[in-house]
Amino acid sequence: MDKLSRKHVDSYVQNYVGQVSEALGPYFGKSFRYFLMDSWEANNENWTEDMINEFRARRGYDPTPYLPVLTGRVIESADVSDRFLWDFRRTLADLLAENHYGAATEYFHKRGVGLYAEAMGAGLPTTGDGLLNKGRVDIPMGEFWTPLPGQSDTSEHPADVREAASAAHIYGKPIAATESFTSMPFVPGWGQSPFYLKPIGDQYLAMGVNRIVFHTSDHQPFVDDAHKPGITLGFFGQHYSRNITWAEQAIAWNTYLARSSYMLQQGHFVGDLAYYYGEGAPVTVPFWKEVKPAPPEGYSYDYMNTEVLLTRISVKDGRLVLPDRMSYRVLVLPEDVDQLTIPVLHKIRDLVAAGATVIAPRPVKSPSLTGYPSSDDEVRAIANEVWGGIDGKSITEHAFGKGKVYWGGSVQEVLAAQKTAPDFEYNRPKIDTDLVWIHRQTSDADIYFVANQKERTEDVQTSFRVEGKEAELWHPDTGVIEPAEYKTENGRTTVPLHLDPDGSVFVAFRHAATAPSRSLPHPVSTVLTTVQGPWQVSFPPNWGAPSQIRLDSLTSWTASSDSGVKYFSGTATYVKDIEVPKEWFRSGAKLMLDLGKVKEIAEVSVNGNPLGILWKPPFQADVTETLKPGTNHLEIKVTNLWPNRMIGDQQPSAEKKYTFTDYKPYKADSPLLESGLLGQVKLSSVTVQ
Repeated sequence: MDKLSRKHVDSYVQNYVGQVSEALGPYFGKSFRYFLMDSWEANNENWTEDMINEFRARRGYDPTPYLPVLTGRVIESADVSDRFLWDFRRTLADLLAENHYGAATEYFHKRGVGLYAEAMGAGLPTTGDGLLNKGRVDIPMGEFWTPLPGQSDTSEHPADVREAASAAHIYGKPIAATESFTSMPFVPGWGQSPFYLKPIGDQYLAMGVNRIVFHTSDHQPFVDDAHKPGITLGFFGQHYSRNITWAEQAIAWNTYLARSSYMLQQGHFVGDLAYYYGEGAPVTVPFWKEVKPAPPEGYSYDYMNTEVLLTRISVKDGRLVLPDRMSYRVLVLPEDVDQLTIPVLHKIRDLVAAGATVIAPRPVKSPSLTGYPSSDDEVRAIANEVWGGIDGKSITEHAFGKGKVYWGGSVQEVLAAQKTAPDFEYNRPKIDTDLVWIHRQTSDADIYFVANQKERTEDVQTSFRVEGKEAELWHPDTGVIEPAEYKTENGRTTVPLHLDPDGSVFVAFRHAATAPSRSLPHPVSTVLTTVQGPWQVSFPPNWGAPSQIRLDSLTSWTASSDSGVKYFSGTATYVKDIEVPKEWFRSGAKLMLDLGKVKEIAEVSVNGNPLGILWKPPFQADVTETLKPGTNHLEIKVTNLWPNRMIGDQQPSAEKKYTFTDYKPYKADSPLLESGLLGQVKLSSVTVQ
């Protein structure tokens, strides 16, 4: 299909939608409401049958005399040839946005459905304009992948997610989605628990994602236990289907993501900086280089493209404002964006004259052949007018109209001059303390998401650019809302946060403060007993393990001499009766059960009363209302992951294989994953002092 031709795209989409709608009947447009386009994986397209007319309409001149430049020849001069190539690539990008993504979205709307799209995808997959493409669809998408422990996602994915979030913000779209948790080829399949995935997801939520689309949930044609974990897309996981070992417990992880996404869909994003990424094509949020001047820590930012700069942005009270309540304090042009077309330069001049603050290098020429050579003279004339004597060294600022242009200093210095303090700050109890955050604002509330990126507890002093409101903590893992300690002074509110390993919380400011500070009592925990063995552990039938074993002490299943236990994958149940003296029950004290280390997910019940799903540390449950003086029956279901059973099936001595899949990532000597309840299990009394 010619993806640069509206005629051919319309024909293809009409045929495709017709087949789907016919198959779905009354469900089309109701339960079936969106199509989804994956990232562009079709190499480069550099021509369309109406290319000459399309080019002429957009660039204002006939490209025919310059077409030999496409074969490597020079026409007139190297400069003229380069300018034609710039115009040609820009035309390709415009056609892709308008005639592919735009045309498809428009037809979907006619049929009562919408479009999610990774338009155009990470890593500059074709000659396009990333923000322009994402702005043409209903729900712009990026993608992020799951790395190995201690490693980071590859650089093109954070940039792509930043682009999706920016597109949602600058085009007034409430949702920014991601293809989420895709597995890299070297990441073991089915080997990641929700706790492993959580800090990865939190990182991207803090970039602006507010809808998670799992990659992937493959169709499973078999419904029996003999075909698990089932059908895949090879190593491209997560293989997030009903056949994962923890499918019944996944509701806790899904609920965390749902609550977080819902909170991050409220109001609008708060950003201080808009980074204009230039006019050329292909163009995307940079991932291959450091952007200079860099955005300083404590300030959020979006990227902006030419269409939004020209058609959607204006100035009000010194801020760059969009029609959808978004606004920014400063427009930044990176150091390599020093060639501007006349329309863009006119718009920047008008914005500064109206009161905008702009950080930008002095433009040197137009990159386009349109209007050449007089266009370069106009660029220099406007630059002299707006940039004045700025040379980036001895002269770094120039007032023009109601606004000002800066170049040569840091972004932080410019923000300080504009009396714009950091939106979020925190101390660092340890040298590598690492928090990620994002700020959204409604008509009556400021909402910050703050997440710990270290697998250890952190007690951090956080500071917010908010005053006059009391702080609350909203916990997305439990749904609990509680008041927070805070202190307001000098236009900021400081809130102490106790963050669990890879923990996260929403800090909300909704209600007017009645005092400049608030102190709260702190919990004090006293260990009452460590629950010792023996433990009775039962396993489900038909998965190779004995029906029951006795553990005198808590150890990993992989340490067992019984191969059925050693290689077991699934849910096993630990049972024990414990004696609780009546002296432990005190007014005002909570009784907490701490499981210690769990691999991977636990479900606790006491005396037949379920206490929920524990999927991340601390693996603790409040047992105050379920324990009673005397004998108590404790039951702990623990679920691990698929790899151990898959490795067991590869053993030369294996007489039976218990797993089925079309993708086999494990060998007989692959390392086993620590599994089960590892403890220590403790009961504690918690009082507030």
